[in-house]
Amino acid sequence: MTDDAYLFLLDDASAPLGVAPAAVGDLASLETPAVRAWLDAQGSTLTSPHLRLLPPEEAAAVPEGAERLPLRLSDEELSRVRHRMAPEPLARVEEDLLAYRDCADGRDTLIGRALAAGVAPHRVVELTGVDPATVTAAAGR
Repeated sequence: MTDDAYLFLLDDASAPLGVAPAAVGDLASLETPAVRAWLDAQGSTLTSPHLRLLPPEEAAAVPEGAERLPLRLSDEELSRVRHRMAPEPLARVEEDLLAYRDCADGRDTLIGRALAAGVAPHRVVELTGVDPATVTAAAGR
């Protein structure tokens, strides 16, 4: 698996694949000359409905033959991409997990709720900063 996210162009803008970069907010790598040159070469812009972004673990979902460009994202940017891709029920729980960083009350209950909702353990660790062993222990309860 690569550490790069992928910026790519879809033929069908209505396909529910990836996330529009504009929906994620400011991404530093989108302002680089390399990205601008790639967009120009594709005859596209950052606001194109055909332009999408996928995190590294989803790179295999980029359609074969689609124009693509690997992007390095910061951990915080990558977290925002993953959050925007999550289904609404998971996104709400992820927001609670992010808020948890500031408050430890009810930690085990929140982690258990997130795991029960289908948030992957590695994502719980990423969102909360909790030790992986703590998440694993909560999963076993």
